[in-house]
Amino acid sequence: MKALVSWPVLLVVALLDFITKAVAVAVLAPAGGPRPVIGDAVRFTLVYNPGAAFGLYLGGYSRWIFMALTAGALIILWRLYRQTAHDDLLRAGAIALVAAGAIGNLLDRIRSERGVVDFIDVGVGVHRWPTFNIADMAVSGGAFLLAYVLWGEEQREKPVGGKLGPDATELS
Repeated sequence: MKALVSWPVLLVVALLDFITKAVAVAVLAPAGGPRPVIGDAVRFTLVYNPGAAFGLYLGGYSRWIFMALTAGALIILWRLYRQTAHDDLLRAGAIALVAAGAIGNLLDRIRSERGVVDFIDVGVGVHRWPTFNIADMAVSGGAFLLAYVLWGEEQREKPVGGKLGPDATELS
C-alpha cells in the first residue's frame, strides 16, 4: 500500500522539478533579471546555487561534499521507508517528498559544476526569501511532514503518567 503512494509522489515531484528547471534555464537564461509572475511578490529569477540551502557554501569542494551528504541522506531515507508500516501512507508520502527533492537537486549537482538551478523568487521589495525550486519545496515540506509524523509516533509510544500511551501495550 505504501508503494502506491510513495513511488508516484517521488516520480511526479522529481519529474516536475526536472521539467521546471529545464524550462527556467531555457526561458530565463542568461542568469539574472527577475521576471514578475505576481507583481513583485513572486518572480522567476534564474540563479545557480553551488552550495546548499540559504547559500551555504563550503568552498571549492562544496559540490562533492553536498553530493556525498545527499547520498547519505538518501540511504537514511531508504531505511526509514523500509521500516515504514505498509499502511502508513503519510509517513511514506513524507519520505517520498524528501527523497524526490534530494534526487532533483543531486541530479543538478551531477550535471553541472554551476550548481543547483533555482528560479522561484518570493518577497517584497528588497526583503526576499532565498531563491528556490520545486525540489527545495519538496524537501522542506516533506521534512516538516516527516518530523510531524515521527513526533506523533514518539508521542503514542511515550509513557503517560507512569502508564503507557494509548497505542502501546504493557509488557508483563
